[in-house]
Amino acid sequence: MNDLTHLDSSGTARMVDVGGKAETHRVAIARGLIRMSATTLEAIRNGNAPKGDVLGPARIAGIMAAKKTGDLIPLCHPLALDAVNVDFAFVAGGIECTATASLTDRTGVEMEALTAVSLALLTIYDMAKALDKGMVIESVRLIEKRGGKSGTWRAPE
Repeated sequence: MNDLTHLDSSGTARMVDVGGKAETHRVAIARGLIRMSATTLEAIRNGNAPKGDVLGPARIAGIMAAKKTGDLIPLCHPLALDAVNVDFAFVAGGIECTATASLTDRTGVEMEALTAVSLALLTIYDMAKALDKGMVIESVRLIEKRGGKSGTWRAPE
């Protein structure tokens, strides 16, 4: 079990000690999708969903979630993020969300980017559920990470 970074030699969960790691600039990009009916998609696009603007609150929720990742995921370090951007794109049958998180620190920001996407998509669901309870959140994944000892990684196309 010693090869697992979040377990000690007896198998007990622990927070990884990053104190000896070098501070580097780190960036993570995550993406996810929420599928919905054409009627719901059009209402969101036109800004006339029952709760009003959907994407503004979803963007703020994503940013706030990234900032609180250390409070939400048990063994994540609380991080002082330099920036979080949450963007949306209308695609066939839904809305794609992309979040980018960055900082200069001793640990990466993959979880912050993934958390931002997840909460932004959940907020879209909440804001539009009166129109479409059958919306589906899917394909939340890391697209790219840069920095740290392992360098750059990109998801296969």
